[in-house]
Amino acid sequence: MTPRPSRVLQRLRAGQMPTVLKINLSDPRVTEIAGLCGVDAVWLCNEHVPNDWLGIENQIRAARIHNIDTLVRVGRGSYSDYIRPLEADATGIIVPHVANADEARQIVDWVRFHPIGKRALDGGNADGQFCLVPMEEYLHHSNTERIVVLQIESPEALEHVEAIAAVPGFDLLLFGPGDFSHRIGMPGKLDDPRVVSARKRVAAAARANGKFAMTAGLIAPFGQLVEEGYRMFGIGADVVGLSGYIKQRLELVQKEIAALPTNNNHATKPAAAARSPYAV
Repeated sequence: MTPRPSRVLQRLRAGQMPTVLKINLSDPRVTEIAGLCGVDAVWLCNEHVPNDWLGIENQIRAARIHNIDTLVRVGRGSYSDYIRPLEADATGIIVPHVANADEARQIVDWVRFHPIGKRALDGGNADGQFCLVPMEEYLHHSNTERIVVLQIESPEALEHVEAIAAVPGFDLLLFGPGDFSHRIGMPGKLDDPRVVSARKRVAAAARANGKFAMTAGLIAPFGQLVEEGYRMFGIGADVVGLSGYIKQRLELVQKEIAALPTNNNHATKPAAAARSPYAV
């Protein structure tokens, strides 16, 4: 039995630029659609999304069918919260709100096996193919083909980002522009000079310490992000794509309705719907 290598790491190590789609919906068919469309990875979330572990496990299986990676953003918690997605055979984890190098070292200790870290040994779950992978191979694969991403998303973390990046044993730094902009009192202003400066500093710290930099989305012109040093790219989210499609189709039909003659015997204009207070 040979564990599946990481598609994302293969591409990064070859100098390529892998893509990831964030998935909020829990149906594994969404993951399958992403795989059929050709993304390299899906980003599943246990920080902000009420996913249960069986649902996450089924999404991981769906990704595996199409040979795409799964990155599970964990909730800030205990050692068990961090290794559970890995043992369910997620390709990697994203740890949010990392604030300093001590936290980074603790995370590495929890999720990497000896000699890199101090992770407890099992091997009887999906990542070890239920004890069918030889132990030495399982340990090596877990330390070299499972991805650990640390998210930098606060002014406090930014002050320590070079020290965080210097910690051995993880793979990528992910800049979180939404929370960073919120923390400086400019929520959603991703082009604010302080947000842009932070974004550049995170990429520079990653590059200087042999790590890869990842974006949460296309938060600046693509060429600019590449020039800054970003190598893995979020391309959007399922809920954004679905809501955009629905709005586009609804607008199309509403325009057709508005163009109907008012005295047409076969169709009449309906009364205008009340506008939702939540509409953009």
